[in-house]
Amino acid sequence: MPGTRLDPIDRKILAELQADGRMTNVELARRVGISAPPCLRRVRTLEDQGYIRGYHADIDARGLGFEVQVFAMVGLVSQAEGDLSAFENRCRAWPLVRECHMLNGEVDFILKCVAPDLSSFQSFLTGELLTAPNVASVKTSLVIRGAKDDPGVPFEVLEARLSKSA
Repeated sequence: MPGTRLDPIDRKILAELQADGRMTNVELARRVGISAPPCLRRVRTLEDQGYIRGYHADIDARGLGFEVQVFAMVGLVSQAEGDLSAFENRCRAWPLVRECHMLNGEVDFILKCVAPDLSSFQSFLTGELLTAPNVASVKTSLVIRGAKDDPGVPFEVLEARLSKSA
């Protein structure tokens, strides 16, 4: 996939869908300046190549009662590949863990967690995360408020970079 060269129309399709994944194919085609049938073919190809991994609604977690958001920095005892994979698999099974990223540096993983309240998160922390195999340390930071939460990638930066190299 990274070796596949995207043309400007493909990048525009991705940018438009990233901004609004619910638009019709006809509207998408109009926005990118091509007719609907080739637009749909391009979207299907971008999906098949893995550039488009899915379509999701942007849910208001707080509006649904998930008042607590926490970042947990996790250190492991062992960083052997099997142990790293086992921890990642465990994170996938925990509903409160919404994101899991392996890091380079002092911390092995950072987890983004959401919970309805602090006691729910504390139960998860003490009953599951801290007692998980291979977990050596956990440091948490409670989110007070978010200033920015943009999904995807900044296509304008990519386009500027590509126009400089052309």
